[in-house]
Amino acid sequence: QVQLVESGGGLVQAGGSLRLSCAASGLTSRFNAMGWFRQAPGKEREFVVHITLSGGSTNYADSVKGRFTISRDNAKNTVYLQMNSLKPEDTAVYYCAASKIPPAYFGPRYYPAETDFSSWGQGTQVTVSS
Repeated sequence: QVQLVESGGGLVQAGGSLRLSCAASGLTSRFNAMGWFRQAPGKEREFVVHITLSGGSTNYADSVKGRFTISRDNAKNTVYLQMNSLKPEDTAVYYCAASKIPPAYFGPRYYPAETDFSSWGQGTQVTVSS
């Protein structure tokens, strides 16, 4: 089994920064891409960003472009999400996810759906105050 554990969430003021981490354990070699989703209170879970584990190809939701940066350290089986210029609307539980879908599907104009990811972490809370 693969287990994903998120960390790094917390409370920050608007304009501040946080870095989230997602540590993977288990049969991680079967996964080709990882990503982040988030869910705010009363809203549906939404895509934030993904990255392919081999080529490092990324795609971001329009709402976070220019502010969030995803990166990965394959040797550590860890993916990071650097979040800068945080806004109150970024407040949500952030979930890490891993996908077995071939990386060719994660093109520069492809926005993954929840169903593209088969393994999920339990989430970490990010709260941005105004």
